[in-house]
Amino acid sequence: MTDVSSDDATTGAPAPAAEYRVLARKYRPQTFEDLVGQETLVRTLRNAFAQNRIHHAFVLTGVRGVGKTTTARIVAKGLNCIGPDGTGGPTMTPCGVCDNCKAIAGDRHVDVLEMDAASRTGVDDIREIIESVRYRPVSARYKVYIVDEVHMLTRNAFNALLKTLEEPPEHVKFIFATTEIRKVPITVLSRCQRFDLRRIDVAVLSELFEKVCTAEAVEAEPEALRMIARAADGSARDGLSILDQAMALATGPVTSIQVRDMLGLVDRERVYDLFEAVMAGRISEALDVLRMLYDGGADPVVVIQDLMELTHAITRMKAAPKAAGANDLGEAERDRGRKLAETLPVPALTRSWQMLSKGLGEVQNATAPVAAAEMVLIRLGYAADLPDPADLIRILTDGSGAVAAGAAVPSGATPAAATVSASPAATAPSPAEPDGLPAYAVDGPPPKEAQEPDDALAEVPATFKALAELFHARGEPVLSAQLAGSVHCVSYAPGRIDIRPQNGTDPRFAAQIAAHLSRWTGRPWDVRISREDGEATLREQAVTAKAEHFAKLAEHPVVSKVLELFPGARIEEVTAPPPQVSADPDDETLDDADTIAFDDDAPESKANQA
Repeated sequence: MTDVSSDDATTGAPAPAAEYRVLARKYRPQTFEDLVGQETLVRTLRNAFAQNRIHHAFVLTGVRGVGKTTTARIVAKGLNCIGPDGTGGPTMTPCGVCDNCKAIAGDRHVDVLEMDAASRTGVDDIREIIESVRYRPVSARYKVYIVDEVHMLTRNAFNALLKTLEEPPEHVKFIFATTEIRKVPITVLSRCQRFDLRRIDVAVLSELFEKVCTAEAVEAEPEALRMIARAADGSARDGLSILDQAMALATGPVTSIQVRDMLGLVDRERVYDLFEAVMAGRISEALDVLRMLYDGGADPVVVIQDLMELTHAITRMKAAPKAAGANDLGEAERDRGRKLAETLPVPALTRSWQMLSKGLGEVQNATAPVAAAEMVLIRLGYAADLPDPADLIRILTDGSGAVAAGAAVPSGATPAAATVSASPAATAPSPAEPDGLPAYAVDGPPPKEAQEPDDALAEVPATFKALAELFHARGEPVLSAQLAGSVHCVSYAPGRIDIRPQNGTDPRFAAQIAAHLSRWTGRPWDVRISREDGEATLREQAVTAKAEHFAKLAEHPVVSKVLELFPGARIEEVTAPPPQVSADPDDETLDDADTIAFDDDAPESKANQA
């Protein structure tokens, strides 16, 4: 007799191949060791089994595909496993070879009952459970009722279950699974041990998919597996389904390009190019990149979502570089993201997030999504060079004297003040604007009638300070304030400037300065960015000059005597009243006196005594 194992014995036709099992079912965890990403749940149940403190009811909650029903089946096997020799007890490591383990794994055990609450929601269905719990199990140690999507039960069904759930027979265990834990009544939750199954990290999912590819003898690029893990959104089942599809698509190794095309994802490198162009204010370039992505099949909604994801990732890198999830990106993405995080300030990133978040809803609801996406990018590009409100407040308050630079005034404190007169000898030659910052650094634009007309050619500034004053006179307060407080002048000559802007300055700053100067003076200007340190900013120079002026005033005998009588006092402000005429030519307290206000931290009694 001829043995025919693969062909039909009569016709010689090939025997039907075994039915293919999808990866999500083939690699479904059978023990707690196979369950990934749920360490807290596994540790709690292991201790409960070891101490024989197994609760009679559990509720498992989490997003789809994180292992709720799988965990329920493993618990059922652990409760009823008898071991290979038939003498074992409840265990966290079911053998998988005894009759109970095999029957539960095959979903055919008479004492382990799975019920879908989405299709059986009423009181009559719960009544069947209530009536059957009184009978002991047929062949297992425990009767286990697994109720999936338990939140779908009606209120009356929940109420009917309460008494049995609170005091079930000793041979009955309940395991509930739900994705909507808030819909489960608190009266039910109070009778159960609750386990929140967390989303599985991208790194853990990538490692799991790599093991599956090895077991299936399929090659896959690490970047392709990371793409699948990110698309799975924390769900192992979703990720395995996507991996199954990617294996069917690929004729050879699974590549990132194939996965990107299959999922309709946007090229991450192009997303970085788009983000850099928008944040630098290069709107034309940004629109070209968006059109290229759109022509390649990218959904405008997905593009905006990817920009939001990138903004969030860069902000995390800047604010918390060692936080969890920082390694979810590829090496090339981390390098580009790290450079952007070093360049972009947090206020600009948070403002971009808010604008993208609002724009996402506009793109989703627009009749022409790509047009709405372009408007979002245009709005974001024009806002890229705007100073944030905190900088504007700091510029105004630091220069106007409302807030002293580098000094904090305690809440509720009112410093005492004393006013004395000093002779002209006490007042050294004052540098320009010693009592505050230059007007161009702090004031708003000059009145309309005081502004120089734009069409009138201005005199070429002889110094960098004169250049900043020109911008103030021409009604450009933001640029003049940046020149005063955020720019270090490396070298200056009419027509050629080398500057070093501080971090966070608009990348188009140099081009804007050159364009304005060329228009105002009628001659070309070359403004270049330098890496040299340069001199202090104009604001720092003004603050230093003010401090030196106050130090010289403090050496005057009258002023030094006041400072000695009031410990903790300091010179706060210097004003110049009208000249006074003295009857005594030897009197040092008259003639063009300075009025000096002191900030006294000493008790008020000392001021009264003085």
